[in-house]
Amino acid sequence: MAQERPVGFGLEDVVARAKALVDAPYVAPVSNLPDVFSKMQFADYQKMQPKRERFVWTERETPFKLAFYHQGMQFNTPVRINEIVDGAVQEIPYDPARFDFGDLHFDREQTRKLGWAGFRVTYPINRPGKDDEIMSVLGASYFRVIGKDQIYGLSGRGLAVNTGLPVAEEFPAFREFWIRRPATPDTSLVFYGLLDSPTATGAYQFTLTPGADTVLDVKSRVFMRAGAKPQNFGIAPLTSMFLYGPNQPPAAQNFRPAIHDSNGLAIHAGDDRWIWRPLNNPPMVTVSSFATASPKGFGLLQRGRDFSRYEDLKDRYDLRPSAWIEPTNDWGKGQVRLVEIPTADETNDNIVTYWAPDVLPTPGQPLPFDYRVHWTMDEPSILRDGLAYVWQTMRATGEIYQSNLIRAHDGTLAYLIDFRGSSLADLPPGAAVSARVGANDNVEIVGTELQPNPSIKGWRLTYRVKVKDPAKPSELQATLELDKKPITETWTVQLPPAPPAKFAKETERYLNLFKVIE
Repeated sequence: MAQERPVGFGLEDVVARAKALVDAPYVAPVSNLPDVFSKMQFADYQKMQPKRERFVWTERETPFKLAFYHQGMQFNTPVRINEIVDGAVQEIPYDPARFDFGDLHFDREQTRKLGWAGFRVTYPINRPGKDDEIMSVLGASYFRVIGKDQIYGLSGRGLAVNTGLPVAEEFPAFREFWIRRPATPDTSLVFYGLLDSPTATGAYQFTLTPGADTVLDVKSRVFMRAGAKPQNFGIAPLTSMFLYGPNQPPAAQNFRPAIHDSNGLAIHAGDDRWIWRPLNNPPMVTVSSFATASPKGFGLLQRGRDFSRYEDLKDRYDLRPSAWIEPTNDWGKGQVRLVEIPTADETNDNIVTYWAPDVLPTPGQPLPFDYRVHWTMDEPSILRDGLAYVWQTMRATGEIYQSNLIRAHDGTLAYLIDFRGSSLADLPPGAAVSARVGANDNVEIVGTELQPNPSIKGWRLTYRVKVKDPAKPSELQATLELDKKPITETWTVQLPPAPPAKFAKETERYLNLFKVIE
């Protein structure tokens, strides 16, 4: 962590700015981009790379280095970035000489009034002497973080407002950052952000600590604008992508068994319940809510690290981190919400989760939400108390053995859930493990079968059901027990409803586009 020393500028200074912003009418930022930058395609935007010899702190004895993103495309308003040196604030002025523009051709005079779009942090996380990018802060309130041997996957956000609703989503944005210059012995980097939107403002303190699991500690103070009435309001949002996997096979053949940055939502509820919800790529937008008080943690996880689960040498989904959020103060009553949006390809982030508090901040009063985000590939370590976890979920047509020993489909839908973990691996032979299953009224449970799975030192539950009305959502749950006490987390899955007739053409369009892409 950072050495104790006079801080000077700190979180309370940003809180004062957020309070001043919320007391004034909202002013939307205006684009300052000339056409050559505003009409730029992504391939050209990527050509604007920071020069390594111009990284901030290159001349200092610190493992942290700072570089910037240039404005362009939708990043059309500048973000002010400051450095805190010995407690005092000094702006880092925009300088196009910090960038290599590749083969882009434009009048260099057109960059004179531009600015930074965001910043990135490098650190020798994989081997000494090699500066690897470990954090990217770019666009609205988005940020991405990685640890050792990881590559970028899902994103965090400052706030989510009206996400997954038929109304236009609002994207709060960081307008200004203050980054504390690290001293030689510092193993963490501290910076602050000022967030603004038509609904709310916020003051944020971030402490970035690289490692095998990189940890981001967040302190946020959120103000609501007077008269703001968001239909939903999300704290500590995570945004990810799920296209398909064993629990939802693809519509067209593909050599890759799965394509996703995350494959499930994990929740540690305030009453110590553990929940695992596999993700869907639904035919239409769906929102699921999990009510709890004082949550102990939630996150979007990438369970299953074997390369054979993905077979993708280019995008390496097996190396993309999970993000686990642990509140570090009491968040009160609310809901963990999961928004799933249809997508026809892997370039769209279609999964969002966040904490929705039951009580929104009173205008003028900051509501504190403090938390720690673990960016990890060691998903089993998240669970505590020896509970086993869902190792994989597979979906198939249900089947039975006929008298001639040939398997035959029986008209049911089957889920095969593999549980593994110390609470199962350490059981004595002959332990009376049982499955407690349930479903909503739209599901007929046809049968279950529970059997040991020696290949993973766990157990497999086969769960066969019939859906009564495909136009309605179906919910299923399952937990393994010993002596009527749970020894695994609770698996819960939603079968999204089939889209109404008015969405049929849109659904067909998604599927046809998917086939073309594949």
